[in-house]
Amino acid sequence: MSLSLAANPAAMIPRANLLLMQLPLEDQARWSAQLETVELLKGRVLFEAGTPATHVYFPISAIVSLIHTTHSGDSTQVAMIGSEGAAGLAAAMGGESPACRAVVQRAGLAFRMRVSLVKDELMRAGPSAMLMLRYVQSLIGQIAHTAVCNRHHALEKQLCRWLLQSLDRQHGHCELSVTQESISNLLGVRREGVTESAQRLQAAGLIRYSRGHIAVLDRPGLEARACECYALLKQDFQRLLPQDPDGGNAATSATFAPVAVQA
Repeated sequence: MSLSLAANPAAMIPRANLLLMQLPLEDQARWSAQLETVELLKGRVLFEAGTPATHVYFPISAIVSLIHTTHSGDSTQVAMIGSEGAAGLAAAMGGESPACRAVVQRAGLAFRMRVSLVKDELMRAGPSAMLMLRYVQSLIGQIAHTAVCNRHHALEKQLCRWLLQSLDRQHGHCELSVTQESISNLLGVRREGVTESAQRLQAAGLIRYSRGHIAVLDRPGLEARACECYALLKQDFQRLLPQDPDGGNAATSATFAPVAVQA
């Protein structure tokens, strides 16, 4: 079953996928012809660690978590991917089997492209391949910062960083639909610790939370409370993939406007 979005795609997806929007003009038509638009439900597993990935996903409104799981079953989110990037890109660069599981953290739309087709595009070399390599470098940086943050920073600072990263991928929405249980699983910490940290942030007037919902009331205050990892991640990403604050040019937005949602 498919759902047409052609009537007014811009109203639903104002910015599409920013990584695709940075492709050189001469490559855009070729890439767009090989993409399909899919609806991703929360909790859906896009690919498993150690299992060959079939597609590379370019989120539009969805958010994807990369999760590493130990042999004992403990797991932690090592990276978060929204409309700024792609999930599964390493599989098209020779990795084939990802090192992490990819799970949909926030339901929404995404483009996807078969790994074999992305690999063919990367084999052309040129600016598009370099763009994807710079993105992978930024993703490696996010994984490294997350590892250091989880080991050395207080849980309250980690929670602030996580909330801000999630907000950045929600196109201006200031409320998150997430439980404290889910956050504790993603951060790899006790639920009680997340509850205590959230209570302090609420008492400070930075957030308001109820079961399954967290609203950010004071973003500057939350940024001031977060560890330095959040600012460093943003600086590193802007250095590697500088973006127009308005979300790119109109021609590119039209090229990658979602047309249909396929099951």
